[in-house]
Amino acid sequence: MALLDELQRPLRDLRISVTDRCNFRCVYCMPRSVFGPGYEFLPRAELLTFEEIARVARVAAELGVRKVRITGGEPLLRRDLVRLVEMLAAIPGVDDLTLTTNGALLRQYARPLADAGLKRVTVSLDSLDDAIFRAMNDVNVGVDVVLEGIAAALEAGLSPVKVNAVVKRGVNDHTIVDLVRYFRGTGVVVRFIEYMDVGTTNGWRLDDVVTADEILARIAAEFPLEPVEPAYPGEVATRWRLRDGSGEVGIIASISRPFCGGCTRLRLSPEGQLFTCLFAARGHDIRALLRSGASDADLRAFIERVWSGRTDRYSELRSAETVGLPRVEMSRIGG
Repeated sequence: MALLDELQRPLRDLRISVTDRCNFRCVYCMPRSVFGPGYEFLPRAELLTFEEIARVARVAAELGVRKVRITGGEPLLRRDLVRLVEMLAAIPGVDDLTLTTNGALLRQYARPLADAGLKRVTVSLDSLDDAIFRAMNDVNVGVDVVLEGIAAALEAGLSPVKVNAVVKRGVNDHTIVDLVRYFRGTGVVVRFIEYMDVGTTNGWRLDDVVTADEILARIAAEFPLEPVEPAYPGEVATRWRLRDGSGEVGIIASISRPFCGGCTRLRLSPEGQLFTCLFAARGHDIRALLRSGASDADLRAFIERVWSGRTDRYSELRSAETVGLPRVEMSRIGG
């Protein structure tokens, strides 16, 4: 029987953040003004080991998790990540093992990851305009590096590759259609994400949000669209097919079209905190259990208790009353 939270949402997805470090300083996630040279990241001793991560994932799979996504920070910065992929791929019940990356290191890791059992990758690429992209990642990495990583992923069979672009008004919104045009006919699915108020450091304002309706209107003006049914219950992106059959786009609209009612995601942070929402203020410490001799039954009971008591629906409740509330930084628990 499915493990349900208080709003009758089943546990189906586990997102595992393996590091809080990143080699980008994207303005909407890890702005350099906060995450500068003096910023203190988690000490290595506080990070969960691969064995601890795999143990949590195995117990979660016994409770109904079918999809596992590796995130960060930038997960490819975690040493020997391929070994973790091998461990996760061997867990019974995990049908979909995927990874989200900024793509800067993907060219060298795509083949080893695929050989280890990774199924798919999602690559962040906010614009094809090189100057805009360099400004948004704030470390002067060019578009060509990410495109080479995407090509390597396709060659390694990590498909369908999905490309995620966070859209911010006045920054990269005029390049939306460029991404659709470029990836037509490649099998790459382009998804646009409304700029979200994740964490507390990105200076989010509602005026900076380009809504799903506006994004779709801009695309449809050049490429007529038709809706596509969700691939599975709880899919966060609404899907659209180009009518000429040359491609697919998705919209992740946490601001204008909240999808809390179908959220099936549990998040594990690098230091072993379970978070039941991307916008959560606090986590639940499973590392203490892992390092105190707890049995798998103890871990199972802990996860059951955390999930069954879940009531999170931040995006549905977003209002003036949520402004300024403490929230975990996205760089610690992924998107």
